[in-house]
Amino acid sequence: MLTLTIWISFLGAAAIALMPAQNKHAIRWTALGTASLALLVAIVHYFKYDIPKAGFQFGFDAPWIPQIGAGFHFGVDGFSLPLVLLTGIIAVTGILYSWNIEDRVKEFFTLFLVLIGGVYGVFQALDIFLIFLFYEIAIIPKYFIIAIWGSTRKEYGAMKLVLYSLVGSSMVFIGMLAMFFVSGAKTFDIVQLRQMSEAGVFPAYFQLWAFPLIFVGFGILGGLVPFHTWAPTGHVAAPTAASMLLAGVVMKLGTYGALRVGIYLMPDGLAAWKWPVALLAVIGIVYGALIAFVQKDFKFVIGYSSVSHMGFVLLGLVTLNVIGLSGAILQMFSHGILSGLLFAVVGRLVYDRTHTRQLADLGGLYKAIPFAAVVFFIAGFASAGLPGFSGFVAELQILIGSWKAFPAFAVVAGFGIVMTFVYILRAMHAAFIGDSEQDAEKWKKLPPITWPEKVASILLIGCSLVVGIYPGIMTDLIDSAAVPFIQNLFIQSGH
Repeated sequence: MLTLTIWISFLGAAAIALMPAQNKHAIRWTALGTASLALLVAIVHYFKYDIPKAGFQFGFDAPWIPQIGAGFHFGVDGFSLPLVLLTGIIAVTGILYSWNIEDRVKEFFTLFLVLIGGVYGVFQALDIFLIFLFYEIAIIPKYFIIAIWGSTRKEYGAMKLVLYSLVGSSMVFIGMLAMFFVSGAKTFDIVQLRQMSEAGVFPAYFQLWAFPLIFVGFGILGGLVPFHTWAPTGHVAAPTAASMLLAGVVMKLGTYGALRVGIYLMPDGLAAWKWPVALLAVIGIVYGALIAFVQKDFKFVIGYSSVSHMGFVLLGLVTLNVIGLSGAILQMFSHGILSGLLFAVVGRLVYDRTHTRQLADLGGLYKAIPFAAVVFFIAGFASAGLPGFSGFVAELQILIGSWKAFPAFAVVAGFGIVMTFVYILRAMHAAFIGDSEQDAEKWKKLPPITWPEKVASILLIGCSLVVGIYPGIMTDLIDSAAVPFIQNLFIQSGH
């Protein structure tokens, strides 16, 4: 079953925890083998998913705490399965980019795999209590990974991430309990709660205050403005693999939770709050792009870029049409791949070699590490919507969907895409091209790009390219969940 991805990750973490700390080579290969096996399980199930049948598949349901109606209920649909696949890809490439870690290797990869297991759990759980549990499991290791192996005010960045996450978790917990009591069924099962929602169990006045509580609670981790400030700080403080996880999958926990628990169970609440959420999303798109443009720290450029691109996800989620919603899910996958790659270039390929992230101190790197320059160029412009890559398809769908729902906001969001090209070009020139031959001369003795770094980079570029050239490989699956959801939404509202 697909839930093997969760247990494989936890078992791999336990196995590494029991290994001798000095056996670093074996620890690395064990971590890579664990992540690769989980990814293989995800790939097999991805292509085994029966799209015509749709709905939740690869399910597992067993009682856990019957007194409160919580159970081990798992399953995936077109919304969650692409994110399970994304988690596996980021896990494997994150380990490859972390091949050079020498300090406390055992602890690092143990925490890394525990975090990955928690993320897999969130994307597969069909019980709100279980989602909350795995959500917390994913956050706790993140603190230690940043605080121990990070840089640039790492303790501050780690603590800020945890505090914001705890505030969001508290809001979600209150909303979760409210749904539990209002439903009267004493269950946390999402499938049952969804049926009750369709039957009108959650009245409009309840959804009016409960929806923003849950949506904002999850949205904090998804980079929702003005609660986004933890994201750039956390990205900069985190080591390369943690930055990849943070931007690639952890931020997706927030937007996925907002969709699965907030929008999925309280559509009337979404209808009431869609304009304020859309406004915040568009502000995030433009604000993140403008701030990225003026950054002097290379990693902060990518950190604010993530805030901007997650704004597209939030905008797509509230369009209340199939193409916008489908684009939001695809953007989660695309941004996970491309932001992970950008953070890998900046953190591992550049910073770990030059020991500086200041754009003013870089320049001329294309001669010393041309592979890094090419990868940054591809990833940067792919994230800006270069045709042929996943970002183009995702952002085009979101813009079309938002044009149908919020025409003025769609125009402003389009400006955000233009700004993405601008700050990527600025960073590209400052870091890799430079203004003189002296810039290239000082980087002559940089270590060459290693095989794990090349394999990971090619894998991430390949994933974005495949989806960009043949988007149906993912959009057909996503639409199998989006179409019935939107149809039911309008049937409920009487349209």
